Amino acid sequence: MPKQSTKMSGLQCLASENIWFDKRCYDEAEKCFYEGANGPSTQSSSRAGDQELVSRMKSLELENQTLHKVVEEMRAALQKLESRVAGLEKSPAAVTCAKAAPVKQVKVENGDDDDDDDVDLFGSDDDDEEAERIKQERLDAYAAKKSKKPTLIAKSSILLDVKPWDDETDMGKLEECVRSVQMDGLLWGASKLLPVGYGIKKLQINCVVEDDKVGTDILEEEITKFEDYIQSIDVAAFNKI
Repeated sequence: MPKQSTKMSGLQCLASENIWFDKRCYDEAEKCFYEGANGPSTQSSSRAGDQELVSRMKSLELENQTLHKVVEEMRAALQKLESRVAGLEKSPAAVTCAKAAPVKQVKVENGDDDDDDDVDLFGSDDDDEEAERIKQERLDAYAAKKSKKPTLIAKSSILLDVKPWDDETDMGKLEECVRSVQMDGLLWGASKLLPVGYGIKKLQINCVVEDDKVGTDILEEEITKFEDYIQSIDVAAFNKI
């Protein structure tokens, strides 16, 4: 008996509790709760996306307006350039016509129309004479300038060995005789005495000569005229300058 009464009391308790019988209603209430909790966040994100889209559209509109303005400016500049080119294309003909040489008027003297002696339509003869005169002046100036330019003179350096007769010859007098030879294009230089042998010395002297005026043959001939002091003369060195 006690056991049965316990069972009955449990059934009575379940009968008094109706939560499990209304589970569907609780599920719907929970669903509505969660939907309501998530609804505001979704709506806010949607509003943020709309605002971003609107801002991007506004920036695109501004950019489009700027591009339209640049295109209009480029069109205006292109029109100006086309007008300038058209003006330049027309100008050469006018400039050519303006620069054309005017025809000289025909002068008629004594009313004779057949007299062509004094008629000069284009002045060609005067122009030819003027050009010839200028050409001749330039040629004369060039010739004068060229004549003032110094010409290159060919010169040579000669080293002479002048030998006396014996050891008793006065070498100072011998050198004096050699240097006494003077001619156009001859310049004497340094000298020294060199021993030959047996107490005899020779005079070695340098000179510079212009090739067109002085030659070694003439120089030797003039120096050997002093036969009282000079026995012979030799060319020790010959160099072009």
